[in-house]
Amino acid sequence: MLVVVGGHSRNIGKTSVVAGLIAATPAARWTAVKITQHGHGVCSAAGQPCGCAIEYDHPFAISRETAPNQTDSGRFLGAGAERSYWLRTPVGQLGEAMPELRRILDSSSNVILESNSVLRFLRPDLYLVVLDLANADMKDSSRLYFDRADAFIVTGDGAIPWNGIPPRWLEAKTRFAVCPPRYVSADVAAFVAERLAAHR
Repeated sequence: MLVVVGGHSRNIGKTSVVAGLIAATPAARWTAVKITQHGHGVCSAAGQPCGCAIEYDHPFAISRETAPNQTDSGRFLGAGAERSYWLRTPVGQLGEAMPELRRILDSSSNVILESNSVLRFLRPDLYLVVLDLANADMKDSSRLYFDRADAFIVTGDGAIPWNGIPPRWLEAKTRFAVCPPRYVSADVAAFVAERLAAHR
């Protein structure tokens, strides 16, 4: 089963949702993948400007975590993932990494992946979108796939702050209100566990 966790902006709890789901469903024996797309001029391998021809020399980099640590992919291991990877690629170059990512997917029973942009290449079995109603930012990658969400994990309250997102898109989907720092409630965990059982 492939689960994708996305969100409309940075620092709204996506990593906490992934880690929380891994911890709540240990029988899934998750492989977890964090995808980071960085700005122009930053090398995927070095993580900083290195003078390489980025599109040709280092179009992407992927590393496997070996021990829990404070990085996002390290947190996934700490939550109980069997394997955890960090995939880095420049904006617009994710396609270069797809053959390697597909190898990881093909060798895993259950994968949980943090990204919106991967939906350009994959159709997950479950797509969860984290929303913070107090944050008016909306990434293009999130807007593009917003209507494909199977469920929303929502923090904050009030009206939808994003132009161009019809309220009916939210109203027609399953929604879970959560209260940080606990991003995975019992209802969210049960929802994912039911999907896992049905997929098996």
